[in-house]
Amino acid sequence: MERFYLITGDVDWIKKLVPYGVKLVQLRIKDQSEEVIRQQITQARDFCSQHGAQLVINDYWELALELGCDFVHLGQEDMDSADFATLRKAGVRFGLSTHDEEELDRALSFKPEYVALGPVYLTKLKKMKWAPQGLERVSRWKKMVGETPLVAIGGLTPERLAGVFEAGADSAAVVTDIMQAHNPIARTQEWVEACKQ
Repeated sequence: MERFYLITGDVDWIKKLVPYGVKLVQLRIKDQSEEVIRQQITQARDFCSQHGAQLVINDYWELALELGCDFVHLGQEDMDSADFATLRKAGVRFGLSTHDEEELDRALSFKPEYVALGPVYLTKLKKMKWAPQGLERVSRWKKMVGETPLVAIGGLTPERLAGVFEAGADSAAVVTDIMQAHNPIARTQEWVEACKQ
């Protein structure tokens, strides 16, 4: 699995940043009409295909199926309504969010492509009912997930990267550190380089 996992809320960011070495990117659209979501997914799918990047669609698994995308990410609530049998039949891979052991057990029962754990550190992205999980929890999760790749998310910076990988994460998912950077392109390049080392 790619070590650097970019998450962004708009296809325009995908077009801006993917050319700088991003190979795994999630499109996480919030509060848009279905028409806009459909347009964004279609553009992101085509752009990522041209640039050899793996696109992951957050939440909208039915649209992802319809539009021929092959990877989705689902939160715990989305898992209630997702048709995993249909996803599997269509060859669509999926990653699942987890925050506690009960959620992890549930996620692993679906045999996901990866499991995400967060927030590892304090995050500004959204109000979380979970306190920062810390590196110890990352290590514990890695033991519990076995061969399933583990994605760390929440408050990550290039400076914290070595510790996150040493703790057992296979991939680092990044939102705020890039989206709120003074120069998102330069910050993306920094992340791509840091994840290679």
